[in-house]
Amino acid sequence: MTILIVGASGFLGTELVRQAVLSGHTTAGTYATRPGTVPEATWHALDLRDADNIEAVVAETRPRVIINASSGGARWTVTAEGPVRLAMAAAKTGSRMIQVSSDAVFSGSAAVPYDESSLPDPVTPYGAAKAAAETGVLLVHPDAVVARTSLIIGDGQSEHERAVHGLVAGTREGVLFTDDVRCPVHVSDLAAALLELATADTTGVHHLGGAEALSRYDLGLLIARRDGLDASPLHKGLRADSTLPGGIEIRLDSRATQRRLQSTLRGAREFLPPRGETPKVK
Repeated sequence: MTILIVGASGFLGTELVRQAVLSGHTTAGTYATRPGTVPEATWHALDLRDADNIEAVVAETRPRVIINASSGGARWTVTAEGPVRLAMAAAKTGSRMIQVSSDAVFSGSAAVPYDESSLPDPVTPYGAAKAAAETGVLLVHPDAVVARTSLIIGDGQSEHERAVHGLVAGTREGVLFTDDVRCPVHVSDLAAALLELATADTTGVHHLGGAEALSRYDLGLLIARRDGLDASPLHKGLRADSTLPGGIEIRLDSRATQRRLQSTLRGAREFLPPRGETPKVK
């Protein structure tokens, strides 16, 4: 099966390419500035703002499935409009599509876990762009999959892990919020689940968060413990007391999707054990 991974040189995209190649899929990846480092994949420059560029890459690669793992931040033309252009090209060529979305489409004001039937109510420009992309993708490609996820953690390479290291080292200022709750997921678990959805006969919205809800502060403590760092420089704070926009408590309920998967979406305490201990296997 041929898979086209959009945003393949990014954090999640790199892991998707690695696993797709290992699984024997013919793999093509796109990049915005420079290609990725997996030589077994073919690499294509792609600008999600350019419909002609999108159609040309899709026509050249002829994918059975397109996974959009790109990250355009709050840039509306990339994050909101780009996936719709991609979905239109996918629908035109008969390709399946998986749009990777975010728990940022929710405000957290419901104070209950959000399942796949929950309606988006974003409170940030990024969340609004992701929510708009979800609506547009499913409108032009009704058989597409929207896969919402949470904080993506790796083995030291993720944004949150780098932030914790910076706070401990004193090269970064700030606090970790105790009222900002998410369901962190390991990048390898997430990539495996997305590739499983890519080969399954499924459509619509799916949640792919980790099995455990944690505050950003508690997640920071787990990262510091795993990496053998002194956690005392990590200071607590409340998002509710800050000027930073964002949801307060966003718990993704991923149980319905997990029941359909063989891949396991572990909780952070499983994939972030203390240094010297082996993470629980999937």
